[in-house]
Amino acid sequence: MTRNTKIALGCGGGGCLGLILLVILVGVLIVIGVIKAPGIYSPRSSNYNYNYNSNYNSNYNTNSNTDSNSNSSDSSSSMTEDDKHKLFQAAGMTKDNALVLRVLRKIGYPLGSGEGYQQFLSDHIPWAQKNMAFVRSVIDPDKARAYVEAHIDD
Repeated sequence: MTRNTKIALGCGGGGCLGLILLVILVGVLIVIGVIKAPGIYSPRSSNYNYNYNSNYNSNYNTNSNTDSNSNSSDSSSSMTEDDKHKLFQAAGMTKDNALVLRVLRKIGYPLGSGEGYQQFLSDHIPWAQKNMAFVRSVIDPDKARAYVEAHIDD
């Protein structure tokens, strides 16, 4: 066997071993889901989306033809600013628009508008930064809903 033959066999063997390792690596990546192999996954089971929006400066109802003073609750005046922010924060964490509107009516801003609403939104961000313990306590939508249900009639 000549030197060139030995080199060719070594390179061929190394190349083959490298190809085998590459196939194994791709197989493992397919199994753990990093790579999607066509035809293996059904479209129904491979689409996982999670969307989280923490933008509290939004308009919940842009087409309102009703008087913003109707359905206004006088109970908002008995709530502290801290209680209003807690209720608003918890309602936002539920991602339930109907519940958010219910809370907005409770705290004195029916339909997400009215005098002082923009100031309330501006004050809410610094409030949330100062009250991170509370924010973390209602980060789970179920816990947030439980908090709102327990305190909305206070």
